Amino acid sequence: MSDTHGRPLSFPRHRARTRNFTLGRPRSVTVADDGSRVAFLRSGDGTDPVNALWVLDVESAEERLVADPVQLLADGDDDVPPEELARRERMREIGGGIVGYDAEAGATKAAFALSGRLFLADLVAGGATELPAAGPVIDPRLDPTGSRVAYVTGGALHVVEADGSHGRLVIGEEADDVTWGVAEFVAAEEMDRSRGYWWAPDGQRLLVARVDESPVRRWHIADPAHPDQPATETRYPAAGTPNAAVTLAIVALDGGRVEVEWDTEVLPYLATAGWAAGRTPYVVAQSRDQRSVHLREIDPESGATHLIGEETSPTWVDLHPGLPAWLADGRLVRLTDHLDTTALALDDEVVTPSGLQVGAVVDVGDDWVLLEASDEPTERHLYRWSTSAGLERLTQTPGMYRGAIGGDVLAVESATLDTAGTTWTISRGGTEVARLTSYADAPSTRPRPQLVRVGTQELRTAVLLPRDDVRPDGPLPVLMAPYGGPHFRMVMTAHNAYLEPQWYADQGFAVVIADGRGTGGRGPAWDRSVHLDLAGPVLEDQVDALHGAAEQFPGELDLGRVGISGWSFGGYLAALAVLRRPDVFHAAVAGAPVTDWRLYDTHYTERYLGDPTTDPDTYRRSSLLDDAAALRRPLMLIHGLADDNVAFAHTLRLSSALLAAGRPHTVLPLSGITHLATQEVVAENLLLLQVEFLRSALAHPDDVPAGGPA
Repeated sequence: MSDTHGRPLSFPRHRARTRNFTLGRPRSVTVADDGSRVAFLRSGDGTDPVNALWVLDVESAEERLVADPVQLLADGDDDVPPEELARRERMREIGGGIVGYDAEAGATKAAFALSGRLFLADLVAGGATELPAAGPVIDPRLDPTGSRVAYVTGGALHVVEADGSHGRLVIGEEADDVTWGVAEFVAAEEMDRSRGYWWAPDGQRLLVARVDESPVRRWHIADPAHPDQPATETRYPAAGTPNAAVTLAIVALDGGRVEVEWDTEVLPYLATAGWAAGRTPYVVAQSRDQRSVHLREIDPESGATHLIGEETSPTWVDLHPGLPAWLADGRLVRLTDHLDTTALALDDEVVTPSGLQVGAVVDVGDDWVLLEASDEPTERHLYRWSTSAGLERLTQTPGMYRGAIGGDVLAVESATLDTAGTTWTISRGGTEVARLTSYADAPSTRPRPQLVRVGTQELRTAVLLPRDDVRPDGPLPVLMAPYGGPHFRMVMTAHNAYLEPQWYADQGFAVVIADGRGTGGRGPAWDRSVHLDLAGPVLEDQVDALHGAAEQFPGELDLGRVGISGWSFGGYLAALAVLRRPDVFHAAVAGAPVTDWRLYDTHYTERYLGDPTTDPDTYRRSSLLDDAAALRRPLMLIHGLADDNVAFAHTLRLSSALLAAGRPHTVLPLSGITHLATQEVVAENLLLLQVEFLRSALAHPDDVPAGGPA
């Protein structure tokens, strides 16, 4: 790809323009329950951020464009409601156009929002029709019969018939801090619950969440670059402060309402809810300390609930999206900790072997369960368990896989080390019948990660060295590039995971990426080893990985020139490294770092560190602020001023503490940028500025002042 002058695009610019080479890929894949068609989203090319709705007819293997945003918005109206922008931020959505849709099981129709307008697509004949809506639309969902669409506008839940008639308000109230049918902040950000209502199977009632945010403290996110504009007021539940009050009601289409009853004082978190086919509705609720989770069945007539399942833990109970579910014979499908393994269980019977860590339940049929699982944390495979065949592994080549299923058709997305990007393969009865076309750009960088296990803990580690034609002489300065936070792995058998690290390597670094304790995929004990300490174990493991990599690559790594960079938790870890281990780390770039865990949200932070009002020492040990006076290495702090997840206050507080201690440092504020820097020029120049900072700081580390190179 070339710029406007015909010159090849640099990797940083190409990466930014293609949103890390994700634009143009098929995404959001749904298979009809009879296997006849596959619906998906895809933009027009590798630099087009506007997604359209497509369908693959499995029999003919032909793809059809169903809904094109450019045609649907011929009037040029492309304003996205603020509520939808906030929802996309929680979901880390970087695309535009149609970013999500909801189809009934037969995948004959799909509802979606586009620029706040409501549309219903015909997935069989093609085309989409706009339906009347009472206001800017978010999160539209078809009822299971395909007869009507529910949506939220203005914090209230509305329903309209599929033919556009009889639009009506189902439930809402005149209160600024109360919404119906919308997920609250911590549910969307931390519980993987982006929805706030669930249809009954017959389409006559809905289970709806009521969220009262009045207890939650107000925060004000301002952009000093635009002093003429008021600050954005938001409700942010920081650790130790009140959460939103969330309750449920069963609401009939005629407005009848039954309050769902459970002890919200003991179990305040609504993890999920729903209606299982052939069963009464249910709610999954979690305690504030996250050590107890109840599955409770709801009497739809009275709203009373009774306990049908419970998980407890001395640390925390993980929430598993896609669950609960039931087989046709009534057995409860769940994930449970067994022999240091996250295992699939049916009622109380564990049906997967020790060591096979189940990451997610993808789908459940009458007598089968589709799983994502692996016995190797750098891989993710698809498995199917059934009453007739037991456990079967569906993917074989080392890689990262996810899937969708309908009838005898399985759609599999695969990513491996050998192939750029991802491939969606459609199989019927085990035989490949089609592949979804990808328009994603091919990156010019060809990563060459070497995946190794280092240290006594066999830390999964990737080492990337420069290409031979750009390799400087002698041992290389090292760049550690971790995330390091709980339940998130960086080292994986996927080509595109290493595009940016390889580019850094080609600038003259030995790049080391390591997944330490807490990062997932190695069993419950590994995950929970960071309980009450988010600093010590993760930093120790980065030091161990660095030394282990140096042993496995003798003469390649210069341990006298070690930098570290990261974003979000990785930014926290980078700053932590130079503050607490300046003997090992000689420079750091910390992007959007959490610096004081008392400023981060309740559900995430209290899971790992407890309640700051009763455990203040735990928070102090994991905070960066008290370490400010120890800085004697170059540190660059980067932060978006519009970040409403890790607020800019984190960087400001650390910078203030550093200034008070007389420790020079560099701060790079990003005007108008949230937690994700997706703007092309910003994303490109961030890479260039970071590499120049690190290159200068590590050239002669003992001669560089703490503030960084001049």
